[in-house]
Amino acid sequence: MNGKKQNPAVVCALALLCCALWGSAFPCIKLGYAWLDIEGIGSQILFAGYRFFLSGIFTFVIGCAIERRFLTIKPTSVWPIFRQGILQTTVQYVFFYIGLSHASGAKSSIINASQGFVAIIASHFMLKSERMTWKKAVGCVLGFAGVVAVNMAPGAWDTGFSMAGEGMIFICTVVYGVSMVFLKMISDAESPMTITAYQTLAGGVLLVAIGMAMGGHVGGFGVKSVFLLIYMALLSTAAFSIWTILMKYNTVGKVAVYTFTIPIFGVALSGLILGEKIFELKNLIALVLVSAGIVIVNRPAKEQES
Repeated sequence: MNGKKQNPAVVCALALLCCALWGSAFPCIKLGYAWLDIEGIGSQILFAGYRFFLSGIFTFVIGCAIERRFLTIKPTSVWPIFRQGILQTTVQYVFFYIGLSHASGAKSSIINASQGFVAIIASHFMLKSERMTWKKAVGCVLGFAGVVAVNMAPGAWDTGFSMAGEGMIFICTVVYGVSMVFLKMISDAESPMTITAYQTLAGGVLLVAIGMAMGGHVGGFGVKSVFLLIYMALLSTAAFSIWTILMKYNTVGKVAVYTFTIPIFGVALSGLILGEKIFELKNLIALVLVSAGIVIVNRPAKEQES
């Protein structure tokens, strides 16, 4: 059974599914802002808090049904899972939204996409079983180049650097990349559904509290906006649960490299859902570069690599 979870084809399919789900969140967030008249960072963070708190509830209920037990965590797992919620959910969204309001979307997307780099580098220092290899390095460079390519557009790159803008995005990226390694470190302590449920609940509660403290407001719910929120919560439930399973049975590098596909899925799905133009040469180049990076990282080696 564990062999299937380490099979390259299975890992590829499941990792791409996760990234496609996360990519679909980009157009959904835009729709949510429009349908719910969300304005300001506080309201954006509150909206994210509702999404992840609901996702935590869904994950908990589904986890109880699948595992046929009430999901509980050991006392020794309380802090590691709470820490995961802070890093993986709360910090990512608070810092990203603050940074995004002071930096261009293209620069933010590229800085944020470097989380795959961060995760692989961090795993080299934090996990004795993993080390940096030339394949990981080349794969990350190609993947990162793909993210740069998909964000190339006239006027997309403004000049300068500000701590409130690019600095916040960079902090978010480093913290989230490190959180992938922490996820690997705690993956054997509890079941993937248990970890996902409690870390998402913790992160969602903190986001709601921060959003409210910042004067955020989300209102005007209708049938379509409720279904949108439910979908966004379920996509997080599915993606985080599958991702936790992948991190449990595979090295950080072989999984983290797939995060470079998130911006590509975001662009493609935004085109399909929002009617944005996607059939451009830069998007094809990005797809080729990211795909090449994934193939190189996952290519079988004659010698066993971590």
